[in-house]
Amino acid sequence: MTFDTAIAATRRWTLAGFAATATAAMFGTVHHAVAQIRRPRIAVVAKVADSPWFDAMEAGITKAAQEHNVDAWMVRPVDPDPVYQVRAAEDLIEQKVEVLAVVPNDAAELAPVFARARAAGIRVITHESPGQNGNDWDIELTTIEMQSEATVDALAFNMGGAGKYIIIVGSLVVPLHNAWADASIAAQKAKYPDMNAVPERFGVGENRYDSYKTVLDQIRAHPDLKGILAYGSQGPIGAARALDERGKGKQIALVGTFLPRQGAPYLKTGTIRVGYLWSPILAGRTIVHIGAMLARGELPVDGMELPGLGQVRVFPERRLIQASRMETANRRTIDHLIAAGL
Repeated sequence: MTFDTAIAATRRWTLAGFAATATAAMFGTVHHAVAQIRRPRIAVVAKVADSPWFDAMEAGITKAAQEHNVDAWMVRPVDPDPVYQVRAAEDLIEQKVEVLAVVPNDAAELAPVFARARAAGIRVITHESPGQNGNDWDIELTTIEMQSEATVDALAFNMGGAGKYIIIVGSLVVPLHNAWADASIAAQKAKYPDMNAVPERFGVGENRYDSYKTVLDQIRAHPDLKGILAYGSQGPIGAARALDERGKGKQIALVGTFLPRQGAPYLKTGTIRVGYLWSPILAGRTIVHIGAMLARGELPVDGMELPGLGQVRVFPERRLIQASRMETANRRTIDHLIAAGL
């Protein structure tokens, strides 16, 4: 990776008064120099570099940085291996940012570095990591119950309430995806006893090609496969390609979480039956909004209003800021969601 590539992959704009002074290309991070009066700096570490989902989140970060007069940017590790997020976070601690935000690939691996950040006076925010240790606050835009019940109900409807299905998650250590998967299986067993999940869970949902290959393998291994529940924004895209290639789009029901502009072609042909998501743009805006509050010494309070989300619940004992803003991607809504930037 060249210097210019690393810069482009990690920060696509520069605010007046700030300059990127060095880069660690392996992690996609950028060092920031202060010119004259320093505004609060909020760094958001994504899961992986190549992801349209995080492109959309970065757009939200950029917008909110302007709204709150802060310096905010996204750091994109070049690989989803948790070690890259850990090292990126360590680099940002050395830079003495005011707020460190992370969308964790592995909650346990990040807990010690979060503790070091807080010991250094840095506020720590997570997203998609309920129950995270070491952070100040976790931000969630939908509940585990809402997401899992919606997806399993849709899968059951499209499978006729019976048959074998597989579950794809971002990785086997991504906190939120695995919580969704656990809750989905529990809901399926309670409501749809004639359905059954393949015991193995596939941690490939952040990579289109790996999801594609996994679904091809599972079609071969399970000729009676009737459904795919895919979490991770690239999981449904790779799975849909595999179904189309094997002519299985009508026989195997695919439901999941994906960015509308990526999934629209498959949704319109019926290969993807329906999707449930929240706006990564809003997620980026919310992370920066909360980060700016924390940098000013303000604390979130239950019932406060957040832009685009309305009132949110705040649970101090769980360090959780909980919104309820799930979007449904189907043939009726897909064009509207794309027009909204998704």
